[in-house]
This record gives sequence, C-alpha cells and structure tokens, in this order.
Amino acid sequence: MTGPSGVGIGWRPEIAGFVAELPGLRFVEVVAEGVPASGPLPSGLTQLRERAVTVVPHGVRLSLGGTEPVDRARVAHLAAVAQRLDAPLVSEHIAFVRAGGLEAGHLLPLPRSREAVDAVCANVARAQAELPVPIALEPIAALVDWPDDELDEADFLTEILDRTGALLLLDVANVHANARNRGADPLTLLDRLPLERVAYAHVAGGAEHGGFYHDTHTDPVPAEVLELVGALCARRRPPALLLERDGHYPPAAELRAELDALAAAAGFPAVT
Repeated sequence: MTGPSGVGIGWRPEIAGFVAELPGLRFVEVVAEGVPASGPLPSGLTQLRERAVTVVPHGVRLSLGGTEPVDRARVAHLAAVAQRLDAPLVSEHIAFVRAGGLEAGHLLPLPRSREAVDAVCANVARAQAELPVPIALEPIAALVDWPDDELDEADFLTEILDRTGALLLLDVANVHANARNRGADPLTLLDRLPLERVAYAHVAGGAEHGGFYHDTHTDPVPAEVLELVGALCARRRPPALLLERDGHYPPAAELRAELDALAAAAGFPAVT
C-alpha cells in the first residue's frame, strides 16, 4: 500500500465530479463514517480506487479523548472501511465528542492534563489493537483553553505520540487558528513538534468572527495559512498535503486555484 503523497483534497459527494476530473490527483481523504462497512461503495470512490488514487478514511466520532473506553463498534467500522478502501492508514482527532451517553455533535477540546494524556493513550491503544493499519492523530482547533492545563500543546502532543507510536496528522489551519486566538507564534509550535512523525497535513480556510479566527472549512485558504505551509515545508515537508472543504463550495476554477496555490506553497506538482 502506498501512503498519501503530493497534494490531495477531501472527497465529498457534492464535489465528487470535480475530484474525478483532477488529472494529477494521487490521494483523497474521506469521512470514514460516511462510508458503509459493507454493500456498494459510493461510485466516485470506486472510480478513484480504479485509478490507484490512495483513499484515507478520516474518523470524526471515535472520541479518542473521552474518559470512557472507545466504542468497539465504531473502531470495527473504521477498520472495515480501511480494509475496503485498501487504505495505508486511518486518521482521527485528539478530541472527545461524547460523555455520559450524550453526543455533542462537535469535536471538543481536551484539557492538556496528565489525566487527559492517559485517557487518549488508552483509547488509541484500544483502537490500534483492532485496526489493520496505522493511525494518525489530528490536534483540533479550539477557541479557548481549559483552566487546568498542565502541559503546553507541544508537550501534550509529543507525549501522546511517543507513548502510542501513532503518526501525526498536522492541520496547518488549526495551528494558525490556535496561535492567532491565543496571541502566540505558530512557528514556535512547529519548531517543537516531531515533524518526522507527520503522515500528512491538512489545509483549510477560515474567517474572523467576534474577535476570533474560526476554522470554518467553508472559506478560502488565507495567505497566512499558505505562508505557514511554506514555513512547515522549509523545516520538513510532509509527504502529502490535503485541502479540506466542507460546504459553500466555490466554482471549480476557484477550487483549482486553491489546489494550485497549495502545490506552489509546498513545492509539490500541481494536480489540476
């Protein structure tokens, strides 16, 4: 199995036709919960697999940061999707989405505490025991920090990666959002993360609302995020970069321009 490489895009049914027409595309990411564990696959994904395009399942509902053990049925579904798509790896978030039987419907940030590290590592280990491929963990964007943080973000992430042996899915847009909202320098985080562990990176757009920068996935990628991509690649270029769009899809020409800008910032071949 070939890992993700070059510039990719998040596959969504709404833009399946656009994605299918990208001549240089080598990988896509798909929301794992939207792919059935059995029965027919979405036709667009089948066509991509026939073109030898790598498809990475991206989970959003495992709740790896929850204090409750991860749901084995959800892990089994992610494992089945990985096998169906012949995926080289899967990815999920360092976050929680449920507690006490209640579903939040959103990715919620964890306190950066020793207890949270233990909870994440335990759930990642439970998932790894059932998954047929490696898992990459994605830190999320958060508007606020918990008051009882014991670790900074770099130490928190590095400890989780070291203890689990997992890969890192580095979302450059999240790094930008968190630094901007905290009044911090995003390069400080990049300089302290184990960039050799990055399996691939996300890039997405956002917008300012109410004095905060929101990682919307529905707005164009700002120049500051593209500059951060260049800074990341100057330190250690990840094997692949993926453009995320989740609604308010622009005309095809604008999507192609975003993919071209991402390729140029990273020094990757254009896929358009």
